[in-house]
Amino acid sequence: MDGEFSRIMEFISKNKSDHNRNGMARYGINVENAYGVSVAALRRMLKGIKRNHDLAQKLWDSGIHEARITATLLEEIQTVTPEQMDKWSAEIDSWDLCDQMCSNCFVHTQYAVEKAVEWSGSELTFRKRAGFVLIATLAVHYKPKNDALFREFLHLVIREAADERNFVKKAVNWALRQIGKRNHALRGEAIIISQELTKRKEKAAVWVGKNALRELMIPGLYVRDK
Repeated sequence: MDGEFSRIMEFISKNKSDHNRNGMARYGINVENAYGVSVAALRRMLKGIKRNHDLAQKLWDSGIHEARITATLLEEIQTVTPEQMDKWSAEIDSWDLCDQMCSNCFVHTQYAVEKAVEWSGSELTFRKRAGFVLIATLAVHYKPKNDALFREFLHLVIREAADERNFVKKAVNWALRQIGKRNHALRGEAIIISQELTKRKEKAAVWVGKNALRELMIPGLYVRDK
């Protein structure tokens, strides 16, 4: 495990790119502890390395941006605990790490629904974003046909749509759009909710509604029918 950790950290260090790092910063990514290595490069580097809980934890604890993304790719899903999810979500310092953590790892755990609901009301910007990113990714990956669950999530969208924080409102919007693309019934409900949001007084809620409608109203929009 120590050898793989050293190899990963050496790869990150050797592939440092100030050009990429500057580009990340322009997209609102916190680059204080970043080297500018792309996720695609990290994925290629990981070929042949098996998932390993201890390795993932060590990479996360390094605090290096790319090492933490790598941790989300190497974590053993079945070992993840609610306590670990709370710890990692409290330590996120950038939207891309939040999204990678949720889509690579947390959405596949047995606690995904529970944490989506819990975190959706968090005061922490990136933990709250994580709650709605989980909802968006669950809309894609959750296999049981359970419209009641996603209607519950739509109520969370309505409740939190007025949050003005950019990283939060974009995730709320993402969740709304992805729920609407899950099946035709939910699409209709998501459209109604989006229309109602455009009539709200809060600027963030209006933005969430209008942005969602632009996609949900596209003729022939692909709907997954789950």
